[in-house]
Amino acid sequence: MSNSASLRVRFAPSPTGSLHIGSARTALFNWLLARQSGGAFILRIEDTDRARNVAGADRKIVEDLRWLGLEWDEGIDVGGPDGPYYQSQRLPLYEQAAGKLLEAGRAYYAFDTPQELEAMRKQALAQRRPLTYPRPASFPDEGDVRKARAAGKPVVVRFQMLAEDITVHDEVMGDVTVAAAELDDFIIRKADGMPTYHLANVVDDHAMSIDLVLRGQEFLAQTPRHLALQRALGYPTPRYAHMPLTMDMKGRKLSKRDGAVEVFAFRQAGYLPEALLNFIALLGWSPGGDREKMTIHEMIELFSIERISRVNARFDRDKLLAFNTHAAATASEERLLAALDDWLPLNPDSPLSKANLDPDMKRTLLEVNKGFRTFADLETRSGFIYLPDEAIRYDPAAVRKVLAKGDGAGFKMLEMLLPMLEAVEPWTPETLEALMHGLCESHSVGMGQVAQPIRVAVSGSTISPAIYDTLALLGKDKTLTRIRRALAERA
Repeated sequence: MSNSASLRVRFAPSPTGSLHIGSARTALFNWLLARQSGGAFILRIEDTDRARNVAGADRKIVEDLRWLGLEWDEGIDVGGPDGPYYQSQRLPLYEQAAGKLLEAGRAYYAFDTPQELEAMRKQALAQRRPLTYPRPASFPDEGDVRKARAAGKPVVVRFQMLAEDITVHDEVMGDVTVAAAELDDFIIRKADGMPTYHLANVVDDHAMSIDLVLRGQEFLAQTPRHLALQRALGYPTPRYAHMPLTMDMKGRKLSKRDGAVEVFAFRQAGYLPEALLNFIALLGWSPGGDREKMTIHEMIELFSIERISRVNARFDRDKLLAFNTHAAATASEERLLAALDDWLPLNPDSPLSKANLDPDMKRTLLEVNKGFRTFADLETRSGFIYLPDEAIRYDPAAVRKVLAKGDGAGFKMLEMLLPMLEAVEPWTPETLEALMHGLCESHSVGMGQVAQPIRVAVSGSTISPAIYDTLALLGKDKTLTRIRRALAERA
C-alpha cells in the first residue's frame, strides 16, 4: 500500500525504563512515515501502569529520541491540539468510554480477588485448557459494586467480547484471524480506577486521529481486542502494521545478557546517532538491492511498509560497530567535535572528561586517533595521557613481553633513549620521529623495538596512538618522569 497520503502516526512508550533499541526502531519507522508523507509524528507517554512506572524514565526517553534526531510534531514538551499527552492526565476520557460501554451492556463490573483468579488459572492448568474468564449469567449493578467495595473487594470493569472470530488486516503480516474461542472478556479498568493499556490505547488513537499503528509484532496478539473495542465504541479502525521481532545472533530475544540493548548505553559507549539510526533501520527493513549505508534523508525517501520483512531481525553488534567506524571515518571534524562534546559529560569518570579539554586539544585527540570505532576507543588509546603519573598501572603481560623479554632488552632500550629524549628540542612529533628513525638506522632495529618500550613505559600497556603523537601530547616532563618510573620497576 502506498505511503503517499499524509499520515498521523504515534510512538507511545511506557515510562518503565530507558529507550530499548527495539522501541527506537518503532519510533524511527513511524517518524520516517510521517516525514515521508508530510504528516505528523506524535509522542504519547502511556503511564497508567503506576506499579511499573520508573521516575524520570519519560525524560530519559525524550533525551534519547532527541539525540537520535527524532523530533516530534505533537506530544509531551511540544504540545498540540489533542493533549495532554500523558495518559495519566487523560483519565476523564477513559472513564467516559468505560461508562459508555457499561451503559450499552458491552462491559460489566467484576469483583474477583487475586486468590480467586489464581484458583481459576490452576484449574485451567490442571484441566489442560486455556484460561477463559467465566462471564456471569447476569451483570452486577451499582448496588453490587457498593457492597463489593464495602467488603474490600477489588472492583474492575471487564469488556464483553462477542462470540465471533476477529481478523486483523495487517500490512506486514497479512490477515491474521483469531477464533472467538480464544478471546475472553478482559479488564479495561483496573481496581485503582486506571484504564488498562487496551482501553487507553484505543481511546487515545481515536482522539488523536491516528491513521496507522505501526508497532512490534509482540502487540499483534492484542490487536483483536483493540478492534473489538473500536467497534463497540463506534470508532473507525486505523491501519495496522506489525514489525518482526528483533533477536540476538543466536535467534533469542534481544536481552542484556549479550550487551547493551538500550539507546542510552550505545550513546554512553560513544556511538554516533546517525550510525545507530542507519543500523536499526535495517532491522527488519531493506531499501532494496545490496544498499545499506544511508543518510536519514535517504531513509525518508526510500522507506516503505511493503519492504518490512516478516522474518525476525538479527541484532549483529559487529555490524553496528562497523557502521559506526565508517561513520566516524567519514564525518567532518565539526560533526565529530559536537558528538564528542555530547559523549564526554556522559562519562564523567573518564580521564578525558576530567581533563577539561579545550577545542584545539579535542581536535588533536581526534586526529591522532583516526580509525577509532567509538569514542570509548579514545579513552582506551589516549586516556592514560591525562592521568597523574602515579596513577599509571603497568600491565604485567606488557612488561614481560616488551620490557623484560630477551634479558631486559626493552629496559635497555629505555636506558639508551632517556638521555636522547632529555636533549630533544623542540618537543614536537617531527623531532621525536626524526630521533627514533635515526636510532633505528644506527642500531639496525625496527621501529617496534624502539616505540613499544616507550609506549609501555608511558602508558602501562601496548596501546596508544602513534608514539610521536603520544609523546607530544604527553609533554616532555611527563614522558621523562614515566620512563624513569618504568626503569625503577625493573628493580
